[in-house]
Amino acid sequence: MIGTVVVAVVIKEGLDAYERSASRERAKPETQARPSNAEEPVANGEPMPRGLGRDWVPPDPSDLEPRERRPECTPKRVPPKGGNNTHNRCADRIPFNAVPGANALVNGKAFDGWQVVAGVLWKVKTDNFDSYPQELQDIVIRKNVRDFLTELELARACGFNFRVGVRSATHKAMLETAERRLQGLIVLMDWC
Repeated sequence: MIGTVVVAVVIKEGLDAYERSASRERAKPETQARPSNAEEPVANGEPMPRGLGRDWVPPDPSDLEPRERRPECTPKRVPPKGGNNTHNRCADRIPFNAVPGANALVNGKAFDGWQVVAGVLWKVKTDNFDSYPQELQDIVIRKNVRDFLTELELARACGFNFRVGVRSATHKAMLETAERRLQGLIVLMDWC
């Protein structure tokens, strides 16, 4: 019980110190440096705010405020290009997809899915990649890499992350091997 009270007091002191320093920071001109007495040096030379634990950093209030997007960066629900039932089913089943049955038009590009909370735009590839001869796989990989890098830049220019869903582990591995900038962006769709 005493330990809980001590932890609560430390947290309260840390929050109070943060509020005081935040109000002082807002009152200062932007060119003024932070006062040196607000931080204490630690053994490895990194500064540590007074009264706060080493790993706790309060969020920047500006990060919590909604931001206005440029018109071309505001996702618009548009009909899918259509015709491929497997593709449409896989796109609709992207976890937390905000546009099932449609695409999200962002920055001039129709993306197959949009996860609002995660801020991720998706492309889905449902080729029967493993059945292609090696020469065709190579052609598909070159085209995919070119297209995905373009789509990645369009998404990032509007503040979104980007992912590509594929159905084949071989397709995923070849994409990530062909272009290091795609590593971590290719997802094996277990929902499709």
